[in-house]
Amino acid sequence: MSRSPRSSGPGRRQASGPSQRQLRAGELVRHALVEVLRHEDLADPALAGVSVTVTEVRMSPDLRGALCFVTPLGGGHAGEVVAGLNRAARFLRGRLAPLVELKFIPELRFVHDESFDEAARMSRLFDDPKVRRDLADPEDDESGGDHGP
Repeated sequence: MSRSPRSSGPGRRQASGPSQRQLRAGELVRHALVEVLRHEDLADPALAGVSVTVTEVRMSPDLRGALCFVTPLGGGHAGEVVAGLNRAARFLRGRLAPLVELKFIPELRFVHDESFDEAARMSRLFDDPKVRRDLADPEDDESGGDHGP
């Protein structure tokens, strides 16, 4: 007798996304990381004078790892900034310790958040006259109807 995916045992989670615990911990780490980045002057030259936005923190199921999505203000030199943050990850992790109430302070890994770039690309696509024509209401293009007074 085969078991359906729903009957995988009591307390078992399906691969449907992060748990509430992961989401809460991610937001806690994100807010603390923002505070640390706001108040610390990092020695890495790639981070000198750069404002960084932490858009999301995704926690591993055991809460021992944190994937931090970041984007530099203005979007320039994202690769260099992310590399600098990854070099400073141990220092930043140490600064997080007094700010978060977690059993373990997670290992931090930084990646560039490309969602803003993707949104800008989609916006440019929708502004293209060819795409606008394709998205236009078909009734606007019909000339045989009685649309005027």
